[in-house]
Amino acid sequence: MKRPVFTGAATAIITPFDEHGVDYDSFGKLIDWQIAEGIDAIVAAGTTGEASTLTDEEHREVLKFCVERVAGRVPVIAGTGSNDTAYAIELSRYADMIGADGILLVTPYYNKATQRGLIESFAATAKAVKCPVILYNVPSRTGCNILPATAKELSRIDNIVGIKEASGNISQIAQISALCGDDLIIYSGNDDQITPILSLGGKGVISVLSNLLPRETSRLVHDYLDGKTEDATAAQLKYLALVNALFCEVNPIPVKAAMAAMGYCGNMLRLPLTPMEKENEVKLLALMKDAGISF
Repeated sequence: MKRPVFTGAATAIITPFDEHGVDYDSFGKLIDWQIAEGIDAIVAAGTTGEASTLTDEEHREVLKFCVERVAGRVPVIAGTGSNDTAYAIELSRYADMIGADGILLVTPYYNKATQRGLIESFAATAKAVKCPVILYNVPSRTGCNILPATAKELSRIDNIVGIKEASGNISQIAQISALCGDDLIIYSGNDDQITPILSLGGKGVISVLSNLLPRETSRLVHDYLDGKTEDATAAQLKYLALVNALFCEVNPIPVKAAMAAMGYCGNMLRLPLTPMEKENEVKLLALMKDAGISF
């Protein structure tokens, strides 16, 4: 049985920017607030953290800053995936060296890969580090899908411990759970599918919603795992409209607008991402108020 890097909710945390680059003052305050609110883990420099437009130097510094600021209070999972396996290995070794509790490896994007290519790429990266590895399957963004048989083969590697499943395909996720059992821990990668994935044996979520609602997202997961399934389902449905609004434009455009409204960062993104369309932002802010979020 593989040991989970975390159980509950991990925030796929945003990377605040200012006119000079990464806004580390805001980033530090945001990390501290997430932990104070009871989040179970933090994922740094993932998709929501705009890793694809960070320079290599920034990417490394964001990871190092997060590990040092968290200081062991919760697990830190470093986003180190790439469409270039050699770079993923280099960045993963760095994350391992600075003390990240695990790494998150997205499927190669644009150049994509065959299933054999996925196995060889993930295996090479996992074998280059000692820390636990969580795979990240998000074919809507990468054009590349980790099939259940591929997940099974990768689960045989000792330090590949989990998969963030954002395919949206519940049948596929059920097959992964059936094939891999305790050899691959499943985390929801979609905030609108937390309870369905928990019902299939999942152990948590890597969440965008928890940027706004860390305590509530963590409670949803733990309620379900503690047998309070009706409470968890009620929370899943309560926040469904807000979740949909957070994805009405490409992530992380809406969540950046939300966190800026809450005063945690400036509403700054890097091209090709642009600030949220005003009409959509008005709807998002209204749903935030409905959910009891003050700003």
